[in-house]
Amino acid sequence: MEFRPDIGQLSPTVREHLAPANLLRAGINLSNFLLVSSRGPQGEPQGVSPDMARALADHLGTGLRYVTYENPGLLADAAPCDEWDVGLIGAEPQRAEAISFSPAYAEIEATFLVRDVSPLREIADVDGQGVRIAVSGRTAYGLWLDRNIRKAELVRSGTLDDSAADFVSKELDALAGLRPRLLKDVVAIPGTRILPGHFMTVQQAIGVPKAKAEAAAYLAKFVATAKDSGFVAALIAKHGVQGLSVAR
Repeated sequence: MEFRPDIGQLSPTVREHLAPANLLRAGINLSNFLLVSSRGPQGEPQGVSPDMARALADHLGTGLRYVTYENPGLLADAAPCDEWDVGLIGAEPQRAEAISFSPAYAEIEATFLVRDVSPLREIADVDGQGVRIAVSGRTAYGLWLDRNIRKAELVRSGTLDDSAADFVSKELDALAGLRPRLLKDVVAIPGTRILPGHFMTVQQAIGVPKAKAEAAAYLAKFVATAKDSGFVAALIAKHGVQGLSVAR
């Protein structure tokens, strides 16, 4: 799938920020199955976010190395450590303290799963006194809940599977998650339903460490062109991803 963005001259400084030694090191979060949907013959990540990194490396005319992380928190933690040059991750204010983000190229709705017998009917009902919410900590939607939940209690776990298990075993009132994952959970956990609407959308973007913030403006042009040209939509279609949309 060819993509040739016309986004102007690349300064030597920005090139050095993005691809020192003529190699783009792309941080990839493996836990988001919408963005990393499969693995290649050598175990390399495949999906929308690896393809976005590949398109950027091709545009720069450099090599590409995927630097993989088991969850987005670990990827974000590595921002000051010179482990990656660009990180493909959900843009979120807490992460923005260490990472300069492009505008989002894709977005995913986050909502809640509850039991059929639950009195919770709308998103706003969930933030109530005595309500306990299972959530995978340090996800973009989990960080959003950290900032915005006022009355309910967040019961954090390490992985998406753990948060679903907590919802069942600890008899919690709601399970927070990305809608595509919750569509699987509602089948796996009998007697449950998904609340309509969403409490936020995870904005998938390309970030650079703050020390390389000068490159962020160039990445913003790259992402805008990728969206406007239909390239992002084509990647979503190529990988058959349900629940991932081109960012507005």
